[in-house]
Amino acid sequence: MPPTTSPESMTFPFQRQCPFAPPPEYDRLRAGEPVAKVPMALGGSAWLVTRYEDVRTVLSSPAFSADGTRPGFPRILPGQAQILERPPFIRMDPPQHGFYRRMIIQEFTHKRIKTMRPAIQAAVDRLLDDLLAGPRPVDLVEAFALPVPSLVICELLGVPYDDHEFFQSRSRAALTRASTAEQFATALGELRAYMDGLITRKQQDPGDDLMSRLVTDHLEPVGELGRDELVMMCLMLLNAGHETTVNMISLGTMALLEHPDQLAALRSDPELLPGTVEELLRYLSIADFVTARIAAEDTELGGAAIRAGDGVIALLAAADWDPGAFPEPERFDVHRGKRHHVAFGYGVHQCIGQNLARMELEIAFSSLFERIPTLRLAASADELPYKHGTLLYGVHELPVTW
Repeated sequence: MPPTTSPESMTFPFQRQCPFAPPPEYDRLRAGEPVAKVPMALGGSAWLVTRYEDVRTVLSSPAFSADGTRPGFPRILPGQAQILERPPFIRMDPPQHGFYRRMIIQEFTHKRIKTMRPAIQAAVDRLLDDLLAGPRPVDLVEAFALPVPSLVICELLGVPYDDHEFFQSRSRAALTRASTAEQFATALGELRAYMDGLITRKQQDPGDDLMSRLVTDHLEPVGELGRDELVMMCLMLLNAGHETTVNMISLGTMALLEHPDQLAALRSDPELLPGTVEELLRYLSIADFVTARIAAEDTELGGAAIRAGDGVIALLAAADWDPGAFPEPERFDVHRGKRHHVAFGYGVHQCIGQNLARMELEIAFSSLFERIPTLRLAASADELPYKHGTLLYGVHELPVTW
């Protein structure tokens, strides 16, 4: 590895140079020092893991803890410590993690999600009706990519969709590195207060939704779930349910438009749709560094001696672009069709909503390109505003026309 790209000269997080490709530092690290200790922008240091097999090891081995309360846990957001004071269950290790996950796992099974398809399709159709009846060009993020997952997760959780502007604006403030610790605290406090009030309403008048079932079956005193725990669980589901999928719909649409040969192949053979979604998930890997960990014991990984208490970040985009696992990873290929990517994570903490996300993406892409076969970008890809300073990568606006 050239001296100018030594790990000590890098500061994490890095920035993508291409909207689809991971930061170039990932390739350099994988080739020269696949498990490398680098300085963090918010202080301290962490081991970056860039090889596919090593990433899966980190995400499946008890030697690496997801417990965000441990001293030295990698900090990426300015106010992250405030979340970790009362962490959601994704920042817990077994058996605590499994205890909370089991409360909601039945809501996200393939069988349960399949029953939601007609309602999701109807919501997508309504949004496309409105989009086609409106002016051109249009921001696809605002008109389609954002409302699709927001409508779906609001319906599943029992959150009033009329409140979407409130919780989306606060979520953006909580998920960007540009926010100060004070701004982060304000956004998080307002989200917690909102969710706490909604829980009270569910206690008084429960409905047929996930939050009502959690309140009725698991909230103290009838159950084993504390109120703060329920607030954080519902906030995590609300944020994860719309922030990830909106970025995949918008950036995935852009990737298909920028690869017309692959889009043409998909249009000529709709059976390629599930594989196309998997390839987009691998190719874009928008939740690149949400898989932070901390070493629970002294261990060795990729030739590096990692000490207990060291921060570790298993880089999902680096793993999904590892040529050892995915030949020619820079090539977007709808025929690749492999599901062994790690865009949803790996191991016991693998994304609980992945079945729902896959269905939303399949319906969104198939409907969008069927209803608007002449869809095209209304601005150069180089000119678009990308989410470089956020926890989840994407594009802020996507002007399109037809």
